Amino acid sequence: MPPRKLTKHSTLESKMAAEDLGSLEWERSKISQQDMNMLKKLGISGKQDALRFPKEESYPAPPMQYRVSFVDHLIRGLSTPIHDFLRGLLFMYGLQLHHLTPNSILHISIFITLCESFLGVQPNWSLWKRIFLCRRNGSSSVAYNIGGVVICVRPDVEYFDVKFPDSVQGWRKKWLYIREENHGSVEDNIPPFDGAEKICRRRSWDAEATDAEKAATEALMTRIHELQNTRGQELSGIQITAYFLRIRVQPLQARKNPLWMYAGDKDVDRLSTDLSPNDLAKLVRKISSLNKKDSVPTSCGVTPYSATNALPQNHATASPLPPLPEGGEVEERAVVTDDNQGTSRPESEAAGSRKSAASSEKDAEAEATSSTRSPPSAASPGARGKGTRLLTGTSKAGAARAEEAAPDAGKRAYDLYEASLISSGDEEEDAPTDVAARRAQKLAEANKRADALAAELEQSETARMKAEADAAAVEDLQKRLDDAKNALSKNVAQHSAREKEILRKTNQEYELENPEGDQLLDALSLLEIHGTEARDGLAEAEIGLSRLFPYFFKKKEEPAIFIDLAKCFTSQEDLGLQLRQEGLKVGVEGTIALVAESQQNVDWARVGNTEEIETKKWQSLIKAAKPNSKKILATLGYKPAPAPSSSKPEVK
Repeated sequence: MPPRKLTKHSTLESKMAAEDLGSLEWERSKISQQDMNMLKKLGISGKQDALRFPKEESYPAPPMQYRVSFVDHLIRGLSTPIHDFLRGLLFMYGLQLHHLTPNSILHISIFITLCESFLGVQPNWSLWKRIFLCRRNGSSSVAYNIGGVVICVRPDVEYFDVKFPDSVQGWRKKWLYIREENHGSVEDNIPPFDGAEKICRRRSWDAEATDAEKAATEALMTRIHELQNTRGQELSGIQITAYFLRIRVQPLQARKNPLWMYAGDKDVDRLSTDLSPNDLAKLVRKISSLNKKDSVPTSCGVTPYSATNALPQNHATASPLPPLPEGGEVEERAVVTDDNQGTSRPESEAAGSRKSAASSEKDAEAEATSSTRSPPSAASPGARGKGTRLLTGTSKAGAARAEEAAPDAGKRAYDLYEASLISSGDEEEDAPTDVAARRAQKLAEANKRADALAAELEQSETARMKAEADAAAVEDLQKRLDDAKNALSKNVAQHSAREKEILRKTNQEYELENPEGDQLLDALSLLEIHGTEARDGLAEAEIGLSRLFPYFFKKKEEPAIFIDLAKCFTSQEDLGLQLRQEGLKVGVEGTIALVAESQQNVDWARVGNTEEIETKKWQSLIKAAKPNSKKILATLGYKPAPAPSSSKPEVK
């Protein structure tokens, strides 16, 4: 078939096409404290640095390892690392996350929950194609970039009534940065952000399941109809939504276990504890069209599969996923057109807007008629790290046939930007002027992206230097922490040894009247009691020794320190004997003086010879002298205590 001629009428239609807002839609993010509190309750911001909120920027500039997301996407089941099904879906449809509306995100969350919790299979790509298709979101005059694509249920498919809200107010203004977590894939889980990237409608948007895929998923479709129509056990889209919000597992997050293995409160994939009934009801009403009078389901009409409701034996769980970026070229991703033809109504109306599946055939036919003039399609956004691939939309055999149909096509060189801008509705002679203007616009956008990449590179270098400094600080802190631990361990050991010594020293027969039951505390109480007794005893001893000191040491000055005073009484000499001898000397001298006063004639030489006196006679003389000695002592002012008569005096 010869190439289609471009007419003046098609140029006019091109000028009247909807204006693509592109990067003009972005403005400063406006996230309220209420939104932050909700994200915290849902556990999405629980991990450190999981989210970053924009400051003053009016156009997203995500830091390294972060992607652009929206509050309304996160509360509908999105989290990182993203599920392989969502990752493949973005690749197949050639989309970024910000291209999808909140209701489209909820459609995917409900589908994954349906497959894993109620069908007992992995999200099935063939089943998805039987139920859903993509449409451009916008109006006759405006084509959106943020939320520029909606996912719709095919018009001939009976599916769950999800009760989407008519519109999600202000969701485009609530953008933020979400940390990208690597999920072990060569490619990034989420395509790098490009806010100005044009949305190109692709053949995969309308792709239908093949006859083989329909046969393989017929049992799943039958089960879906049973879940919808079983009286008394009907399952609804609201029930599925409330279920994944209630169990606190994000369906669009890559998880360790599928939902049919959900283990309740201890499940490893839960992001937070249960929401309160009030918070759950508010959240379900926020993302659906339920009003305050409608009840929010607290359970499902059908018991979902889980660890307590295991899958039947020999139940097959494997299902085909959408092709992932590392899978190579995919025919269905071919660009059909990059103009705004096929633009649907805005999302406020798009929930019910569906296009006939036969449109894919018309698109394929239109592409075939203009194949000789079709420029190369855009490179795969997921082909990074594997070399740049241009997806031509045909297999290698198809490419060979295309070359046969247009042998001179290989001689034509198209600039990548120019080729992607030339629409099938442009007039041939007007193309250079139009292309030049658009080319300048593309160049400005490319320069802007280059500046953003340079800023990102500079930020990365700054982050690297900061990380090295932080690593050194952490190492020093770790060393100080180890030293502190060693010192603490040594201190604890010394303290324990002191406690044992205290217990050993107080391990005696003394007992407390009211023990505390704590060995160490009781031992300290005993020490306190003993210490009081010791202090009182030392005070009494000091008083007694002070009184005795003048009698034993007449010519010495009493020491001021108690220990020196005590040492005076610890000499090797018998201080008492010396005192007694002094007293005996005084007594003898006094007796001699009394005898001399009595004017008696005494043979003092004989008196001094006491050895000749017999003991018995000595005792009798002493006894006879006592009455007179008492009188003499009384005269001297001393009254002796009664005591037996002593033997011979101590003489040395």
